Amino acid sequence: MVRRELAVRFRGSILGWLWAVFGPLVMLSAYTIIFSSAVGVPASAKNVGVGGYALSIFTGLIIFNLFSEIAYRSPGMLHEQAALIKKSIFPSETLAWTATIRGSVYALISVAVLILFKIGASFSLPWTILLTPLVAIPFFLSLLGISWFLMALGSFTRDVAHLMISIVPVFMFATPIFYSIDDVPPHLRLYVHLNPIGNNVEMMRDLLLFGRLPDALLYFGTVAGSLLVFYFGYRFFMQYKAVFVDVI
Repeated sequence: MVRRELAVRFRGSILGWLWAVFGPLVMLSAYTIIFSSAVGVPASAKNVGVGGYALSIFTGLIIFNLFSEIAYRSPGMLHEQAALIKKSIFPSETLAWTATIRGSVYALISVAVLILFKIGASFSLPWTILLTPLVAIPFFLSLLGISWFLMALGSFTRDVAHLMISIVPVFMFATPIFYSIDDVPPHLRLYVHLNPIGNNVEMMRDLLLFGRLPDALLYFGTVAGSLLVFYFGYRFFMQYKAVFVDVI
C-alpha cells in the first residue's frame, strides 16, 4: 500500500519524482529572496545571515508540512477506503501507517535538499546530524497517534476535515517557523513550548544546522508527550474500530 501511495502521487506527470525535489527547491529559493530583500532577518538570526535563516525556515517548513499533510488527510482516510473496509477483513489501523510513511518519504527528500544546501553554504555538516533519528522517531510516532485520532473522529463526521482546513494555517503562525523561540518574550515562551510541533522544529534546527544538542528537559518532555499522543491515538481508534463499518 505504501508503494502504491508513492507511485500514485506523481502518476501522469512528466517530471514524476523530480517534483519531490523541485518543490522544496522552489520553497527554499522563494524564502531566501523574500527574507533577503523584503522582510528582513529577525534579531536571533542575524549571526547566521540570510542563507542560514532561509535554511532555518526551510527546516521548520519540512516539519510543519509533514504534520499538516497528516492533519488534512487523516479525517477522510476511512471514507476514501470505505469499499475496502466494508468488503474485506482489513486492518484499518494500518492506513495511518501508510499515510505517515508516505509523508515521511517526501519529508526525507526535502531533508536531503536541505543538507545539500547546508554543505554548499558552509562546506561542512555538524556531527549532531547523526542524532536526528532520536528526534525524528518520536515525532513520527506522534504523527501516527494524531492520524489515528483524526481518522476515528472523521469517520463520524466530515466536519473534522473542514475544521483542520480552518485551524492548521492558523496553527502555523503559532509554530516557530519564521522565528525562533528566542524571539518570543520570556513570559510567553512557556506557552510556545506547549506546542510539540514547535519543539520538534527547534530541536531539528539545533541538530541539522547549528550543531547543538537540544535542552535535555525539552527533549525528554517532548518525547514523553509524543509517546502519550501515540498511545492515546491508538487506544481511541481501537475503541471505536468496530463501528467504523456502520458509520462511513
